Parts: sequence; structure tokens; C-alpha cells
Amino acid sequence: MATLKEKRTCGQRCEDFGHFVWNSDNKQFMGRTLERWVYISLYYVAFYIVMSGLFILALYVMLLTLNPYTPTYQDRLTSPGVILRPDIWGEEGLEITYNASDKKSWMGMTNILDKYLLHYNETHQNESNRHCPSGSYYIQKDFRGPHHTKYACIFTREMLGNCSGLEDPTYGYPEGKPCFLIKMNRIINFLPGKDGSPPYVKCTMLEGSPSNLDHVEYYPVNGTFDISYFPYYGSLAQPNYTNPLVAVKFNSIKKSEEIKIECKVVADHICTDNFHDPYEGKVVFQLKIES
Repeated sequence: MATLKEKRTCGQRCEDFGHFVWNSDNKQFMGRTLERWVYISLYYVAFYIVMSGLFILALYVMLLTLNPYTPTYQDRLTSPGVILRPDIWGEEGLEITYNASDKKSWMGMTNILDKYLLHYNETHQNESNRHCPSGSYYIQKDFRGPHHTKYACIFTREMLGNCSGLEDPTYGYPEGKPCFLIKMNRIINFLPGKDGSPPYVKCTMLEGSPSNLDHVEYYPVNGTFDISYFPYYGSLAQPNYTNPLVAVKFNSIKKSEEIKIECKVVADHICTDNFHDPYEGKVVFQLKIES
């Protein structure tokens, strides 16, 4: 009958492990002699040097194919999104609600507009940008700006008329005639219209009485984005670029009535019916003014 293997004690196991780490009989460290350890270390050093070199070479070749000014692929973004300021978000999207007689309820929104328009001050714009001829695309094939850049066109808050915040720092909120700013997101090399036709903003009523939009003012004139601000060449080529804006002032909003407004940018190359992106080419918001 076979006998059971004798169970080794903890001391014996420690002794066996110590013998494995350093075998004084064969002069081996963890099963290998010093010579073999040198060979295997040199092998792995050479292996990882070669692998690192191949990775760096592949990365270098890939970077040679990239244009630092223009994305290689931007086919998924063919039409710009639209942004509203002030942007107060609620459970169902943009919800602008305030009390015209309560300064605290609308002061936060006017502060948002003040902060957003800081970069549109005339002094700042004149320092960094230049006046461009209106009515035509500002095509720049060469980098003629300072530090190998392209020029950007001036857009000042004075162009927003009664919604500039200069003559009326409250932007019409205490009178129940609020101003809103509409901006298109940037897309490199995007031209919004055919044959030089400028895009423009048009606001319509989705929910509520249509008379709320009887007296709407658009700034600049007719709510247009002059095409001299297109195309955009990217932040590296145009570091001082500022988006053109359209201001919308609603002068006949009925008090205590909750309405839903859609403001869309109308142009040949701007999509406004994308089911998967409700803010492509348009913005929808709810508005309620308490008295």
C-alpha cells in the first residue's frame, strides 16, 4: 500500500524557497546563472527598444498625414447647432421664467448676457480683428495675419441695437420685452448659403397665442448673419475669431402666459429637421413672464 507523502513543515518550505532564490551549489539566482540573466535582460531591453521605435515611427507617419488646421474627417457635422443666451435649463429643455417686477428673478439672466458680450466690446474687437467687406464670403487662401494666422472680422455689440446692453443695461427684462442672443456653432470651412445668400433667424410660435410675436425686432437688420464671417478656418488659424450673433427682442409677450418659441436659422445648407439632434439649425425654448 502506497504511503502518504510526508507533509513538509513551514520551516522546510522556507528553506526550499531560499534555496530557489539563491542556489550556492550551482551559483544560480532564481534558477539562472548571472550570465543567463545578462543575456535575457539584454534581449528584453532590445525587444522593447524596437517595439517603442516602431510605435514612435507609426505615430510620426500618422501625424504627417494630419492637417493641423483642418480635420481629416468631419462628414458627421455638416450643419451647425444653434445656441441661445441666456440659457436657463429646466426639466424639459430651455425654460426662461421670471417676474418682471422682481429684479432678482431676471438679474441673473442679464448678467449672463453682460458676461457673454464682453468679447464683443468695440475696444477688444478693434485690437484683435479687422473690418471686412460685407455681402461676400471672406475667403483666405494664405496666412497673412500675424504669427502665421488668418484674419477674423469685427463684430461689435453695437451691431445688436437695442439688445446691445449699452443703451439699456437691463436688456428689456423689467419691461417684459426681453432680448435673446442666437449663435451658430462653428464648423470649419462651412458656407451656409448658395450664391452668397446670407442665413437669417426666423422665430415662430409653437405653443401659445401667435400675437405674442406680433412685434419682434431682429438685430442686425432682418436678423441676418453676414456671410463675411464665413468660412471659419479653425482656432489655430483664427485664434481671435468671434461668432456673429443675432439678437431677438420680443416686444408683445403677454404676461403670465407660458409659450414655446422656435427660432431657426434659415439657409440653403442648414438643416432644421434633424430628429436625432433637436438643436441642429434651430433652438426651442419656453418663455413665461410674470407681472
